Amino acid sequence: MAHNATRSGYSQLVDRLNRFPQGASPSKLLFSILEMLFSEKEASLVSLLPIKPFTAEKAGRVWKMAPAAAQRILDNLAGRGILVDIERDGQYWYVLPPPMAGFFEFSMMRIRNDIDQKILSDLFYQYLNVEEDFIRNLFATGETRLGRAFVHEEVISDEDALRVLDYERATEVIRTASHRAVGICYCRHKMQHEGRACNAPMDICMTFNTVAASLIRHGIARAIDTEEGMDLLHEAYENNLVQFGENVRERVNFICNCCGCCCEAMIAARRFAILKPVHTTNFIPEVEGAGCTGCGACVSICPVEAMTLVSSNNPLKPKEKIARLDEERCLGCGLCARVCTRGNISLKPRSVRVITPVNGTHRAVVMAVERGNLQDLIFDNRVLLSHRALAAVLGVILKLPPVKQVLAGRMLRSRYLENLIEHMQY
Repeated sequence: MAHNATRSGYSQLVDRLNRFPQGASPSKLLFSILEMLFSEKEASLVSLLPIKPFTAEKAGRVWKMAPAAAQRILDNLAGRGILVDIERDGQYWYVLPPPMAGFFEFSMMRIRNDIDQKILSDLFYQYLNVEEDFIRNLFATGETRLGRAFVHEEVISDEDALRVLDYERATEVIRTASHRAVGICYCRHKMQHEGRACNAPMDICMTFNTVAASLIRHGIARAIDTEEGMDLLHEAYENNLVQFGENVRERVNFICNCCGCCCEAMIAARRFAILKPVHTTNFIPEVEGAGCTGCGACVSICPVEAMTLVSSNNPLKPKEKIARLDEERCLGCGLCARVCTRGNISLKPRSVRVITPVNGTHRAVVMAVERGNLQDLIFDNRVLLSHRALAAVLGVILKLPPVKQVLAGRMLRSRYLENLIEHMQY
């Protein structure tokens, strides 16, 4: 009976996690991970928390306890990277981040002794790298993705640099953030415990803005200034790492510096290439075949196997090879252009610009429409959101393409929403 009660608490937590578009596929491995990160009581309490940000007073009402007692629990969870706490006008608001990008990564962003990170790494590896359900659902369901690639700004020509918008520049994200932090790369830390890590830098993955402020406050990540952030970005370039960041235009919360061998996003980009699991940059490499020597540098460096060597079809040199790009796989990061010793690879703008959600609300709504759980964003804990919050969500819905608006209307079964959409179309 005790075992069943424990599983019941974690089952409720899994249900809560899956009310958000970035959920967690149920699995014995997932339950084992959650049992390492949460006590049974914590799992039960967290399963009751709202999706939208909340205060200690709100948590106390939900949990039926005094605000001071709720505050102690919330602060403990935030200190372990389970919750993100956000300071607004002297008051703290809390939010439960998704597992990824969220508390899975936070659990491995520092060396800690309160949990066995070797065992946790084993569980993460089996859940994310052996089983496919979680990664497939996270990276390859719907059309709107969790993250996007950033272009290596150093390889863009001066002419094309004028085409790069501010939100497409990692340098601009670093420069404009309210807070900046760096922590251990979750992916390489996990692979290090598995004996599979590469030699790329570990202390190099960056968080920004409110997430960074919370992680700094609790010692999960280290505060950095703009200059150090730029130095870290240059170090990532020098180590041929790809910048994979949050798929929003405003207030980006993370940029990971990814290798092709350890990092989940790059592994997913190879494993589910046909489903385009990572949004590309607005650039694509162009290979000048006439000058290509077939050295293979671009093939070796590409983290998603978009470059291959093929026959040059030169009858005088039957063994001669040249590089060929698979545009369907390519992220447009520019690593290949950076390592080409003869300068035969350059970046050109894509013919169709990639669309990036404005902010986290926009992305969450679109992802929820595509994944079939929009109602969970509108009706939080079966209680209608405030008029202001509902208006914000509806405002995002009304900007969706007509086909997705229809999907949203069907999911909500709301005549009010359907009338709004119908009015906006005429």
